Amino acid sequence: MTRSARPLSKMVLSLVAMLAVFSGAYADVQSGPAKDAKPPELRVVAVTGVIEDKELDYTAHRGDKPTVYVFVKSKEGRIPEAGRPAGRFLKELDKAVKDLGGDAYVVAVWLTDTAEETRQYLPLVQTSLQFAATALTYFPGDKTGPKDWGINDDANVTVVIAAKGKVVESFGYLSINETDVPKIVEIVKKTIEGS
Repeated sequence: MTRSARPLSKMVLSLVAMLAVFSGAYADVQSGPAKDAKPPELRVVAVTGVIEDKELDYTAHRGDKPTVYVFVKSKEGRIPEAGRPAGRFLKELDKAVKDLGGDAYVVAVWLTDTAEETRQYLPLVQTSLQFAATALTYFPGDKTGPKDWGINDDANVTVVIAAKGKVVESFGYLSINETDVPKIVEIVKKTIEGS
């Protein structure tokens, strides 16, 4: 390696390291309602879960019970923008929430502009991932999601934790996987213990 190539390779390595730091720092975006706000109405079509094949306001149905709302941006009604890692996240979240016991539950909301495709697709997701504590639903309105929920269009997945009639936390993710579950479950656990 020549002398002039060494400083260049060091610069490239430094640039790669800086990009890694910045991409990690900006991986999350603000998305979802503000902390302590009352969870807005959430009219969705429930496809699987404790309620099936019915349109309802899931916020009203859940009431004060600890609930993790997961808004998944979908591409053509099927594949989430976040892809397989989002599936692993949902599976691990479902297992962890089930293990917590009590009234905790996950409501996954597909944001899509292809309602009929989504209605047919979600039972396949349920068959594949075998959720025990998760409802699979879709929002029948605009694919940007319910306006009062403040879903950031840049977020591929938005997680909103609610309990006792208020929003406990909201997170927006550009990418997500099963390693994001422990932080969310710890918050849900605290809401249950604080009951």
